[in-house]
Amino acid sequence: MPDNNHHKVIIVGSGPAGLTAALYTARANLNPIVFEGMQPGGQLTITTEVENYPGFPKGVMGPELMDLFREQAQKFGAQSIYQEVTEVDFSKRPFRVVAENTTHYGESVIISTGASAKLLKLPSETEYMGHGVSACATCDGFFFKNMHVAVVGGGDTAMEEATFLTKFASKVSVIHRRHELRASKVMQERAFKNPKIEFVWDSVVEEVLGKNEGGRKSITGLKLKNVKTGAVSEFKCDGLFLAIGHQPNTKLFEGQLDMDAVGYLTTKSHSTATNIPGIFAAGDVADPTYRQAVSAAGTGCMAAIDAERFLAHQDVGRDQRPVCCQ
Repeated sequence: MPDNNHHKVIIVGSGPAGLTAALYTARANLNPIVFEGMQPGGQLTITTEVENYPGFPKGVMGPELMDLFREQAQKFGAQSIYQEVTEVDFSKRPFRVVAENTTHYGESVIISTGASAKLLKLPSETEYMGHGVSACATCDGFFFKNMHVAVVGGGDTAMEEATFLTKFASKVSVIHRRHELRASKVMQERAFKNPKIEFVWDSVVEEVLGKNEGGRKSITGLKLKNVKTGAVSEFKCDGLFLAIGHQPNTKLFEGQLDMDAVGYLTTKSHSTATNIPGIFAAGDVADPTYRQAVSAAGTGCMAAIDAERFLAHQDVGRDQRPVCCQ
């Protein structure tokens, strides 16, 4: 194996966390490589306008923001590899990372594979994602001032999203497939008492309805199906928020890294360190609570500093490489 397959820092996953980690480790002369995977730039690449990232008072398009992150990291020597990691072995250092049948070795690894919002898996949902359909009320609620929006879900997340959206929307309709909520009693009571929130029970979204005027897409409503009667009806609204949960992208690390019951990577207190020394986690992959670009970037910085300090206390020399690397 050639020397260029051995690295001080390997970053698995991009997005704000991974690319910030790349920036910081590159500036520390650690020459990181970033496996950007199937969605370079992470979830922000499917977001239209981002108005709540500091430093962009006029807003910025999600893909543009990620391009700027990448450009800045590469300016200092970070290398992006547009491949998906298919196998890892964290049992010993250097750690082994496989992508497209090529094995790379890393003295440290930063995991920033993110978490994916659970979707309804409808073609129309995909078509209008970022154009009236969203999976983040905190990110996009501002765009729906004085509009009627729908929220799909029945758990705490759905109640939190619905309550938050009442700050902007004129009306919030919670669509739930059952006739009772799964949310905690406190969250239910808060939603029930809010005059802006109504509930559409025993219903599922069959299709997102919309229009495309001059290349500008927007949704006009939903096609709902009553799961008890089978009746299908059109439901007028201006926006749809999906609040049926997130799934951390951690399947690749099962059996090697500690996770919570849902699958989020667990880290040590006040640190991004996982249960394996030299492996760090940043961004949504270890954050079931905030899931914001700015918080992900912050933990990317933390992971980079943690990795730098870890390497500074190690003897990162040729004698640690596998025989094939010497």
